[in-house]
Amino acid sequence: MFNRELKKGSPELLVLALLEEEDRHGYEIGKLIETRSAGRLQFRIGSLYPVLCRLEEKELIKGRWVEHGGGPRRRYYHLTALGRAFLKRERDTWAAYVAAVNQIIGGHHA
Repeated sequence: MFNRELKKGSPELLVLALLEEEDRHGYEIGKLIETRSAGRLQFRIGSLYPVLCRLEEKELIKGRWVEHGGGPRRRYYHLTALGRAFLKRERDTWAAYVAAVNQIIGGHHA
């Protein structure tokens, strides 16, 4: 059964998937979500940081401060081993959810 947390948890899934590729800072994560979704998904930085904090509290990601020559320091995040395992489970759940929805709305009725 799919729970109502699925939609609420989708920002976490997006963040984890982007961090699987490489370490990133919050602003970059937000911009990538917007760019890769062709503007259909947008996260204000104020709503993205609580997601990053939650993921860090759950030990799914780990952040570290990085100084930039002359610029402001940024917090870069990377996926932990626990985060990788969580991401795999969530991807499987998401794929099953999408398949179930497509069976209903896909227009291919027996």
